[in-house]
Amino acid sequence: MPRIDNKTFYSSAIEKHGTTAKGVNWYSKESQKLRFDIILELLPDDISSFSLADAGCGFGDLYTYMLKKKKIPKEYIGIDSLIDMYSIASDKTGCEIIVADICKDELPRADYYICSGAMNVLESFETHLFIRNCFCTCTKAFVFNVLHGNKESETYNYMTTQEIEQIAKELGVSHIEIKNDYLEDDITVVFYKDNKKSI
Repeated sequence: MPRIDNKTFYSSAIEKHGTTAKGVNWYSKESQKLRFDIILELLPDDISSFSLADAGCGFGDLYTYMLKKKKIPKEYIGIDSLIDMYSIASDKTGCEIIVADICKDELPRADYYICSGAMNVLESFETHLFIRNCFCTCTKAFVFNVLHGNKESETYNYMTTQEIEQIAKELGVSHIEIKNDYLEDDITVVFYKDNKKSI
């Protein structure tokens, strides 16, 4: 089970902050953009021939940010477990948005799977399922950020580098790329299905 009720966690934030970065419980718009920039750095320079699935897409902010940066995938699919997010992301992006539980539901195939922040309130076991499902469904790579460190929290889920590397080993990941020098207590990881950034 999640550490807290997922629906309440996000619904109360939307009610308080609206469709902003804080509305999906980011500390600020700036920290959200910084995480997005790191994700975009880790994707191929030209993403236009690849499909991209955004696991835990929230309002679809990653897609609208990619539009601004002129880094547009061939196809964008947003996935979220909350109906509120589905409605807002559908209107905001004009793309296909799917309501699904990433941990247990069958997911659509995509070249790249992305997750920014959606695992931060999951239990450790759920985080493993989430990562496994996304990695097994992508064809190229899974890029994700999580809270980083060996901290105990009643609300948030922190992962150590060793835990991430162990999951990669269990999944047979061929190559890992890690960035953890951009924000305190945060890490962005790529699990590649081959040793190349793009094909």
